Amino acid sequence: MKRTTGTDRSITRTWRPATQAVRAGTWRSEQGETSEAIFMTSGFTFDSAATVAARFAGEEQGMTYSRLQNPTVAMLEERIALMDGAEACRVQATGMAAMTTALLCQLSQGDHVVAARAAFGSCRWLVDQLFPRFGIESTTIDARDNAQWEAAIRPNTKVFFFETPANPTMDIVDLQFVCDLARRHGITTVVDNAFCTSALQRPIEFGADVVAYSATKLMDGQGRVLAGAVTGSADFINNVLLPFQRNTGPNLSPFNAWVVLKGLETLDLRVKRQSENALKVGQFLEGRVPKINHPGLASHPQHELAAKQMDACGSIFSFEVEDRAQAFALLDALTLIDISNNIGDSRSLMCHNASTTHYSVSAEARAEMGVTDGMLRLNVGLEDPQDLIEDLDQALRQAGL
Repeated sequence: MKRTTGTDRSITRTWRPATQAVRAGTWRSEQGETSEAIFMTSGFTFDSAATVAARFAGEEQGMTYSRLQNPTVAMLEERIALMDGAEACRVQATGMAAMTTALLCQLSQGDHVVAARAAFGSCRWLVDQLFPRFGIESTTIDARDNAQWEAAIRPNTKVFFFETPANPTMDIVDLQFVCDLARRHGITTVVDNAFCTSALQRPIEFGADVVAYSATKLMDGQGRVLAGAVTGSADFINNVLLPFQRNTGPNLSPFNAWVVLKGLETLDLRVKRQSENALKVGQFLEGRVPKINHPGLASHPQHELAAKQMDACGSIFSFEVEDRAQAFALLDALTLIDISNNIGDSRSLMCHNASTTHYSVSAEARAEMGVTDGMLRLNVGLEDPQDLIEDLDQALRQAGL
């Protein structure tokens, strides 16, 4: 195979993300296929014993085993890295595999992590439940408060871990401040960028060291496959993350990699249209519900910071009703919007986080995060926003709002 686009990465790096999403990292075989090929193989054959020995020793470029590299997977990794402005990328089987790999590959007993208290439920579980089993200490903070980041630093602090916007409270973290602070103290920043992708926000441009994704979400964008990705410097990806991934095996299948490659081709179009739709729906809900958490609205307390860091507001936001009973009544009254815990889909989806995505988190931790029993998270899709507004209007009325 040969790279037909991206042969000279100094050229592909000058392309904008929308172009990279379609063209970057394309390899073609001697057949000259337009669409990327799927290499459904676990292993590879070699011309000689010396060839395979040289490849395993790292002395010769080429494939060895699909747990280490695969042509379809490698195309996806090259494309995501270029879109992120990163030197390298490794993809994983799921978003949580990406988060776990990005963190555990660099943490050891006695290390300390400062983490945002508002986070996806499974990410919070890593911090609260998994890390202590391995002697890794952690401090959770209100990541909106810059002073708390500095106050939480200890001599053994190794990592800052956060997502912005946060799931599902939509807290915004000041990327420039936190990344600069971490750099001054020799701390590695790991940023979960799944709510935005590089189409809306590029943390590396603000100084982030490592960016992690659930590619299941906006990158695929159509609810088809599970996937994750981690980007960063070549040194981090190849010398810190890769040994962990090679030996623990949270690898992405070639088929799923191909599906995400196809999803990336329309990412820029989808995420911007969904952001526009989400803003219209958010404007309808504002004043109709007791509280709305939408960074694209001027009423959001961090609206100006969001506008500074993000190219658009994104497709996801949350709002609150009185209690769980009213939240369930609203969900049950929907006729167009689906009840689902997924996000980033081209279809509009809504869920009750306290009983789904954050069910594994203790009630005390949910209260600390701000995930109330009346909170609902809405992923706005590609439907006509007026149809979504009409569906929400009738469901709100049925729920007594």
